[in-house]
Amino acid sequence: MKTRDRIVLTAREVFNRDGYGAVTTAALAEACGIAEGNLWYHFKTKRDLLAAIAEQFAENIEQRLRRKPDPGDPLGSYCAMLGDLMQELRDYRFLYRDQPHYGEHVEPIASRVAEWLVRTEDNIEAHFGALVDADLLSWPKERLHDLAINATIILRYGLEHHAELGQPQGAVRKTLLQQLTLFEGQLNEAARSEIRAQIERIGEDLRAAA
Repeated sequence: MKTRDRIVLTAREVFNRDGYGAVTTAALAEACGIAEGNLWYHFKTKRDLLAAIAEQFAENIEQRLRRKPDPGDPLGSYCAMLGDLMQELRDYRFLYRDQPHYGEHVEPIASRVAEWLVRTEDNIEAHFGALVDADLLSWPKERLHDLAINATIILRYGLEHHAELGQPQGAVRKTLLQQLTLFEGQLNEAARSEIRAQIERIGEDLRAAA
């Protein structure tokens, strides 16, 4: 791995763990295993490093949003979308959590954050619609958008909610189960069982990768 790429990856991990505002350049250089001067050779300011992470974040979001419902397996594609979203929220946690410490969003986040939120809601709505079309979910089509907005809110803020409660263990699983409560009663039994099984798998996979 090139030094620049290693710096970006390590910085993201350290910012996620310790908080953007708490990480000094000296601590970051030490975590990267390089001299502080070498760090600034690649990134002149801490905000330049933030911008490099933001570029990766944007690419990740665009890749996630390209995942459309599969008419042949709407349940599988819905669960895959959940896994992608929770992976993103975990991998780029500090970008969601630490804005008070780094100030205004850098580009490309600043100009696209509202667009990404709307597209995420639309994407989740499309997955719910595919479940309805497959007779796996009983829900009025005209109310799917409201369901998608509520699901997005829970998924977006769930990890931090559990962290603030002092209950970070199993936060991915608990967040996914919380959003499931919005519509679980309207799923058929087989779909309900499969989604619950997939939530357990996603929670275990992300915990093992932590």
